[in-house]
Amino acid sequence: MSEKSGWIRTARCEDIPLREGRTVRFGNREIAIFNLGDRFLAVSNRCPHKGGPLSDGIVSGNTVICPLHAWKVSLDTGEVDRPAETLACAETFRVRIDAGFIFVEIPVDSPGKKQAAGICIEHAGLSVVSKPSGASMDDSGARDICA
Repeated sequence: MSEKSGWIRTARCEDIPLREGRTVRFGNREIAIFNLGDRFLAVSNRCPHKGGPLSDGIVSGNTVICPLHAWKVSLDTGEVDRPAETLACAETFRVRIDAGFIFVEIPVDSPGKKQAAGICIEHAGLSVVSKPSGASMDDSGARDICA
């Protein structure tokens, strides 16, 4: 069975200042979206170390430094750059911009498929996440969670 995904409208581009992150929520899941100037990147808002809020971290190049214990996480891959040789990673999500809005691609599990929570499982460059609850699908295939 192939993995399906849906694009979810999350925020307006102008709502995320340059070199900063903001949190968006999908049910009980938080995703941090970062504005790097030339592009936006999205990762799980939980640092793989102790769950610190990555959206509150300091952006340095293509990485974010966790505000709790200064772990350095790649915004491109989710891998931990510091401390070196750490095998933990944050979930990453594909992002696209359309009409000034940021859309995040969220993989949707197949019916009956189980997933291990808290484990970084890469599939086509994305970490697998569960289907968000309370989101409605429009005709374009994008789910709108904005108020």
